[in-house]
Formats: sequence, structure tokens, C-alpha cells
Amino acid sequence: MSSGDSKVRRGDAADRRDRIIDAAMRHFAEHGYRGGRVEDIAADVGVAKGTVFLDFGSKDGLFLAAYERAVSKLPAWLDAPDEITAEGFWATLDWWLEHTEDFVNRDPVPNRIAVIGRYDAGMGVRLPIDRFMRSEDPYGTLEFVESGVRSGEVRDDVDAEMLASMLDWVAERFQEALVSADLDPGLIHRRPERREMRIKEFVEVLRHGIESAPDDA
Repeated sequence: MSSGDSKVRRGDAADRRDRIIDAAMRHFAEHGYRGGRVEDIAADVGVAKGTVFLDFGSKDGLFLAAYERAVSKLPAWLDAPDEITAEGFWATLDWWLEHTEDFVNRDPVPNRIAVIGRYDAGMGVRLPIDRFMRSEDPYGTLEFVESGVRSGEVRDDVDAEMLASMLDWVAERFQEALVSADLDPGLIHRRPERREMRIKEFVEVLRHGIESAPDDA
């Protein structure tokens, strides 16, 4: 086999893999991790079920690839408009919370996959997802926190990685409550007229935890 033939075959395999991942995102977003069926995804792409397992090893491996693709499509904290990031850390955080629902509605599939990865997938998927999020930091949370430390808006007496992890945990859950009544413990959707107030309260509570002291700013 010539090197040219090998390149064509590799290109075909990469294209097939991309199509399988795209189909998997659609199917998992619609049916959840447990309801998504590898045979349906294979049929959607027009390949054999065994081909999917050849490329991804297992259903877990396929979902992990779909999850990684999905979160890579979601915006990072510092992807907010320049005029917003220029106002600083807290203005940027507030802007994202205010626009959470708009971004989810604009591109629902990646957001749905991200939620499914946190709530519907088993431990066999959750562990590699957690490793991926720590190593790749697709939302740029550490960079965002470090920018707040540099500007004097975020405290510098706590490790930035610790603060980034905390921000990921709490902001993620709050944003989920904003967009989904099923994931809302009653803060937003029971009294929707209080949405703006809840956002302000959340930011205020977070400020008390990680904002730099006045004499440190």
C-alpha cells in the first residue's frame, strides 16, 4: 500500500469518526446516556455497530468523545464581549449568568450533553470526564480566576486552582437551575419574577467567599 493510500484511509477514518461523534451528540442529547443506543447511532451514520466499537471501544468511550466535543463547543468565561471583560472579573461573571438561558437556547445540544455527563452517565464515564475537565479546563476557569487575582478583584491568599474548582462547582449548578426547572431546587422557577434578584444574591454570596479584601485590592 502506498503512503498516499494510507493517508486517504486515515482521512476516511477521521471523517467517519467525526460523523459518528456528531450523530452520538444528537442521540445522547435526545435520549440521555442510558437511552442512547449504539446501534441507532451507527444506523444514523450508515456504518456497522461493530465499526463504532472499533473506533471508540465501548458506549462509554463513545459518550466520552461526544462529551469532549460538546464542551469544546461551549464558550469559555473570557469569551464574553471585550467591553464586558474589560470591566473585570465580577462584571464578566454577572454577564454570563444573565445570558445563560440565551446561550443554552441558541445551541442546546452541547449544553444538554454537558448536563447528561454530570447526571445521567455512570461512574465509568464520570471518572474520565472529571479527569478531562481538570486537565483541559475547557471553560478556561483557571485563566478567568487568575485574571481576577491579577486585577485585585479575587483574593490571592487561596490557591487559584482551588478557587477555579469552587467556581466551576457552584456556577455550574446555579446556571443549571436557571435553565431547567428539573434541576432547580426552587430558587428560580417557583418565583420567576425573582430571577434577577437571585442572580444578584448568588454573585453577592460568591463575592463574600472569593473577593479580595478592600485593603488588598
